[in-house]
Amino acid sequence: MEEIWNPHDRLFKEIWSERDALKDFLGTYLPRDVSAVVSPNRVELCKDTFVSADLKEYFSDLLYRVDISGNPGYLYVLLEHKSQQASLLPLQLLSYIKGIWDLHLKQSNMPLPLVIPVVLYHGREAWSTPRGLSSLLVDEAKAFLRFVPDFDYHLVDLSAYDDHDIKGDVLLRAGMLLLKYVFRPEYRERIPDILQLMRELLEKDTGMQYIESMLRYIFQTVEGMTVDDLKPVVEENLSAEKGGWIMTLAENIKKEGMKQGIRQGIQQGIQQGIQQGIRQGLLEGIAALLELKFGDPGVHLFPIIEKIHDSERLREIKEAIKGSRDLQDFEKFLGH
Repeated sequence: MEEIWNPHDRLFKEIWSERDALKDFLGTYLPRDVSAVVSPNRVELCKDTFVSADLKEYFSDLLYRVDISGNPGYLYVLLEHKSQQASLLPLQLLSYIKGIWDLHLKQSNMPLPLVIPVVLYHGREAWSTPRGLSSLLVDEAKAFLRFVPDFDYHLVDLSAYDDHDIKGDVLLRAGMLLLKYVFRPEYRERIPDILQLMRELLEKDTGMQYIESMLRYIFQTVEGMTVDDLKPVVEENLSAEKGGWIMTLAENIKKEGMKQGIRQGIQQGIQQGIQQGIRQGLLEGIAALLELKFGDPGVHLFPIIEKIHDSERLREIKEAIKGSRDLQDFEKFLGH
């Protein structure tokens, strides 16, 4: 179900795990002094992730073990989907870097390796958030910055790149263009130009795999996109044989997405039903307890409690009724 709700994560991990695309990303989008000392042929993808489940909607991450001037180090690439979380990003990155160091210490000894954080941003607006950890402090604390850990991260803001400035391996270009436009009003209009890269992708050994990834991403992120919408682009750029493969693939992906959407809808309905049942049971128990313990004055509080939808809060209220000395004590807990 996660791939439906966060297609950016899947596209990002498929493309940035491909060696040619990664090498071009390192060489093209990292600062020159960094790319000069990071050996692209000595990059190893790690399986570890540091983004907590509650932030998956906002971030995806990949960790690479690299050589930096011949010394072991890490390159940590964070994809930021939405700008709402940007203000706390330095603090979150500090937590992730600490997690990488903890991982390193479990596997080897000191000294700690260098961790180079890279943020790939594809939100609607240009990045405008201060990047230093010190920016999160109150002004009065800035006189004591010697006590504050601080660092920078390299930002790749796709909104700052013109299309012709997005260079590198064809897979990398296609992925970055999709990410660049996905939140923009003109996204649908840009799809044909992006799909023209299919011809180059077919020349790669794994080209069909990545075309499938692109098509899946497009169907999941463009509202109302149909297989017929692809026909003009396919017919213009591919032979009849290869175009037929692409159209068949697109039809299969579209059908798969519809089936997954149905399954997801059923699952959501089941979960909602379970939660409604739990809530209803709690409300019935609370109503009975109010009457038993406090009589009619207690029952008068029930309409207020009935408006609460959080089952955990209702559980707390139920326990508070049991533990309250009198109605006034319970009203104080309820905040009424």
